[in-house]
Amino acid sequence: MNVTILGSGDAFGSGGRFNTCLRVEAGGEAMLLDCGGSSMVALNRAGIARNGLSTLLFTHFHGDHFGGLPAFLLDAQFVSRRREALTIAGPAGIERQALQALEAAFPGSSGNAWRFPIRFVEIAPGRPVTLSGIAVTAFPMVHDERAGPCQGYRLGAGDKVFAFSGDTAWTEALVPLAAGADVLLVECYSYDAKLPNHLDYETLARHRAKLDTPRIILTHMGPGMLAHGGALPEERAHDGMLVTV
Repeated sequence: MNVTILGSGDAFGSGGRFNTCLRVEAGGEAMLLDCGGSSMVALNRAGIARNGLSTLLFTHFHGDHFGGLPAFLLDAQFVSRRREALTIAGPAGIERQALQALEAAFPGSSGNAWRFPIRFVEIAPGRPVTLSGIAVTAFPMVHDERAGPCQGYRLGAGDKVFAFSGDTAWTEALVPLAAGADVLLVECYSYDAKLPNHLDYETLARHRAKLDTPRIILTHMGPGMLAHGGALPEERAHDGMLVTV
């Protein structure tokens, strides 16, 4: 399983980074895990053919994770002229949220006669699904229920597991999310500033022993975390980073 971190930034593009967007490939199929507002730029810059992506999977409905969906769909309709079926998956309410996002970004577009089939799939904890040949299991995260449910995911292919927290404060649900995963990509917005809906590095380090995974990569870093130049035992994500699981 290969994961390309196309966007490793926060909502505000701190450090010049793109919003969250991950390309996950296994067994010849590929999906996007989150598609934030800047993701079409990131996809084009990386030269990724959008029609080769069979699934868009979302952690929650904030713009820096979900806001690229309208442009992705209209690009598929009018630019890449997609014919292949597309699955759009995420927390409860995914279809309603997608249609609302289309209308907000491009009024009238939700009524398009799409040239390709679209399938909406709701994912919830305790209800694993298979998407693009990848086993997907959801875990509840603590972020902003107005933009949720907010979820992290374990993605499995063969005996390999990639775990992604999405946006979250510390929650004990991170423990089973990470358990036995080959890699955990976890948000780390600040270094020591305590926020109710984001994780800081000091809190993550305090709980590190609970996370049963050999490799942790920090992402979604805000200005304070980016400014911390000291050595850390964890890796730090960057746009374009390739993670082989």
